Amino acid sequence: MKKLESSLPNMVLVLTCVAVFMGALLALVNHVTQGPKAEQEALAKANGIKAVMCTDQLTVDTTYTITQDFGGKPYEFEVNRISGADKQPLGVAIETKTLGFGGDLKVLVGFDNDGNVKGYTLLAHAETPGLGAKADQWFQKDGKGSIIGKNPGEKPLGVSKDKNASEQQVDAITASTITSRAFLKAINQAYQAYFTK
Repeated sequence: MKKLESSLPNMVLVLTCVAVFMGALLALVNHVTQGPKAEQEALAKANGIKAVMCTDQLTVDTTYTITQDFGGKPYEFEVNRISGADKQPLGVAIETKTLGFGGDLKVLVGFDNDGNVKGYTLLAHAETPGLGAKADQWFQKDGKGSIIGKNPGEKPLGVSKDKNASEQQVDAITASTITSRAFLKAINQAYQAYFTK
């Protein structure tokens, strides 16, 4: 077989063939992994709902999306109405997203029927490891900045460092105030989107 001559048209032809082949290969891999990826996301969400509602014995009655403007920007919230094993309403698990220090901060927060925070879990974040990434534990019941049991309807949650008297004071993550503000903003907005329609 004769070797291709090193010319511009031949190089463009070879690069085009390689690009088309790699594009097709990537599309195939994406198609093959879509199903397992969707299953993993559904499992993570189901486990997250159990964690934020503090029980394994629950039923997701309805799931729907609310879009609400905050500061002129639309935010989407996925609301999951939850019932217990006895079919009595336990509250709601709301998925919310806001911009943190390193990128989007996606939180699933559980509220009881009165609007008190039952629990939360971080679904996704791009925060600094060792600093902002501590949000997954910092605001839990035994964490230094616990929000469990607090009701953002009484007063919005805010960072104590800001000394805002109109907010419930919460200790910020050490050296990660921006992430703390973003996290508390996500919780406040989830509350407002559902409870103050």
